[in-house]
Amino acid sequence: MTKPAQRLADLGLTLPDAPKPLAAYVPSVRAGNLVFVSGQLPFRDGNLIATGPVPSAVSIEQARDASRQCVLNALAVLADAVEGDLDRVRQIVRLGVFVASDPTFTDQPQVANGASELLQDIFGDLGRHARAAVGSVALPLGATVEVEMIARVE
Repeated sequence: MTKPAQRLADLGLTLPDAPKPLAAYVPSVRAGNLVFVSGQLPFRDGNLIATGPVPSAVSIEQARDASRQCVLNALAVLADAVEGDLDRVRQIVRLGVFVASDPTFTDQPQVANGASELLQDIFGDLGRHARAAVGSVALPLGATVEVEMIARVE
């Protein structure tokens, strides 16, 4: 399998600097061979790329793109936890994807697929994971999407 860093490059993607916490928590916690990555918002270059609920303020496609950015931010945090070496990732175990949603919106899994598919593109079978896709009335800072991750590492 191609290395994650090479797959990112092949996809024209680079990891951002790991986002700093917005409140009283740490970006990740390692427990044994699991790394729990705190929820990440769709920040790109210091700005939220999607705010407001789906679909009234943000389209499903825009929200999918935002979920991809959340994953890139989560991977930046994960990379910090493994000294910059994503080759140490043995499995993306679980994602939690939270979507700011209008009351009748029920396609949260379609939004979450942006995050899930990107992880599979980067890690292949190691990127296949369990997942929850949850609708929310509101998310921190008005973000459209938030993604948390659990990874098994060596």
